[in-house]
Amino acid sequence: MRPALSEAVVHRVTVWPLQIPLRWRVCHASAQRTVSDPIVVELELTNGVTGYGEAVPRSYLTGETAESVDVAISMDLVPAISTLRASTFSEALEAAERLPWLDHNEEPMPSARAAVELALLDAVMRTFRRTMNDVVQWMELTAFGTPGSMDHIRFSGLLATEDASLLMRQLRKLYWRGFKDVILKVGMPGDAERLEKVWAYLKKPLRGGRMSLRLDANGRWSAGAARKWFAQCSHMTIAAWEQPLSRGDEDDLPEFREFLKIPLIHDESLTNAEDAQRLVDLGVADAFNIRINKCGGLLPSLRLAEIARRAGARIALGCMIAETSILSAAGLRFLQVCPKVPWAEGCFGRWLLSSDVVRKSLTSGLGGRPPKLSELGWGIEVERARLEALCDGHSRVFQL
Repeated sequence: MRPALSEAVVHRVTVWPLQIPLRWRVCHASAQRTVSDPIVVELELTNGVTGYGEAVPRSYLTGETAESVDVAISMDLVPAISTLRASTFSEALEAAERLPWLDHNEEPMPSARAAVELALLDAVMRTFRRTMNDVVQWMELTAFGTPGSMDHIRFSGLLATEDASLLMRQLRKLYWRGFKDVILKVGMPGDAERLEKVWAYLKKPLRGGRMSLRLDANGRWSAGAARKWFAQCSHMTIAAWEQPLSRGDEDDLPEFREFLKIPLIHDESLTNAEDAQRLVDLGVADAFNIRINKCGGLLPSLRLAEIARRAGARIALGCMIAETSILSAAGLRFLQVCPKVPWAEGCFGRWLLSSDVVRKSLTSGLGGRPPKLSELGWGIEVERARLEALCDGHSRVFQL
């Protein structure tokens, strides 16, 4: 018997490993790359509705690789959704929240999980014609809902290069396009000199409160090295410092934070609710960088946002620098219902990617203003022809 249109039953899953050249070389303390290698999950229901998710695996962030994500999807996550038969939106959300966090080797797989969870959410929101307000209502997040942070949020500009000339060209472009917040990647050779150039260019608007500057070290330093480095820039107006110490050095954070006297944003140290609670218990939960790809999907990311809200921590919506518009759209949906988010990264779109997988790439506008989405699911139109053109080798198809 053919399922009713209001029933969600998974029919086919296709995994697309992509290779997308970048417009410029991205550099930070943990990696350098000229090509993006996302893994797109295409999930088709028996009613013909298709949803999309995306993983951008980074071994230094979650311990995952492109190979481990591919294996986890095929061996752990596809079997987990193969028996899905949801006749209501609530049943579909319960299935999404039950997706496993550990693979068959008992290793965490948050990026792989996020890709499948996002594809499932996209498909079921389209099937049952539900919105993010329905999602947070089901999650009983009473403080969440539209317009969330969309009335005030502006995306941050990113400086992630070792090339001082390119850095200054990008900085001038961000300034004249009206960006109010800038992130500088540090922890690389020559970063003190690059910071001085940025400070010299932005000194007046930073001191006047018209712009803000954040530093992101990607867990590069020990506490001693970080203290020495930051002493060199103590005269500068820095809004926050993101992940100065390595994951695993959280016990050093209370003393380091007292020395620093500016807010800490936790990124690599924050992947799940247990991490969040530990940071709260240590008394250092100034701000959480919540990245959907890193945190296991949209539903876990919203749970982390609720922990942050209750603890009085600020929320930074993070992104994967070389993500496609699929992950960017999920980030926008997060912003639509999460209140009081002061910082957001993402929607780099064709500014960074040489190509995208959607008809209209999501790129922030003047001043970092967020792009608009259509109504259902992620509100984007993924084109199969673009997936085929960008696919690195062969896609994998799982017929259920």
